[in-house]
Amino acid sequence: MKLFRRFWAFGSVLSCGLLMAGVLFSGCATPEDPPFSSGPTGAPAETPRPSAASDVFSLGDQVTVIFSDPQLQPHEERIKGDGTITLHLIGSVKAVGKTPGELQKEIQDLYVPKYYQAGRLTVTVKALERTYSVLGEVRAPGPKAYLGITTVTKAIGAAGGLTEFASKRAVYLTRANGTKIKVNYKKAIADPKADPQVFPGDAVNVERSIW
Repeated sequence: MKLFRRFWAFGSVLSCGLLMAGVLFSGCATPEDPPFSSGPTGAPAETPRPSAASDVFSLGDQVTVIFSDPQLQPHEERIKGDGTITLHLIGSVKAVGKTPGELQKEIQDLYVPKYYQAGRLTVTVKALERTYSVLGEVRAPGPKAYLGITTVTKAIGAAGGLTEFASKRAVYLTRANGTKIKVNYKKAIADPKADPQVFPGDAVNVERSIW
């Protein structure tokens, strides 16, 4: 009987200890703590990175600025190499990296109140379709829609690739401002550093091989 009482007392103490431990551990976990998410290898999942915005102005984009005051003529200009356009009265305005709405607001703020009272002038900024050209020995030459960051090799791919007569060592990238860059297609395929970026208004020309 004494042995039974000892076992019973020991079991009661053990049960109370387990109960208290359970309460303690459950109190440490708060429902506000976010669940831990991990990638396929068990490492913390990487936050998705935003893709490059396609609605902001880039070098070579054609910008049209329309004013409600008929004394200010509509202004059309390609964005220059320094990323600006030049407007009557207010001069140089940075356009690269801005959306049409942001550029529109900035231009209007520069005109008002220096030249116009509030509400007396409205500004509308429009962008033409962003394109570049791929010419010469490609399977589908012509203008191509600029859909985001692209390079010479990607532009050639968008034009169907090289023909059998193409020279892989005589590919020329002509910037909208007239700057001409010679590209070795073989090197560009192997090394991204040799594959220059193509901007709206640029032209890629693949010459015919002389062999």
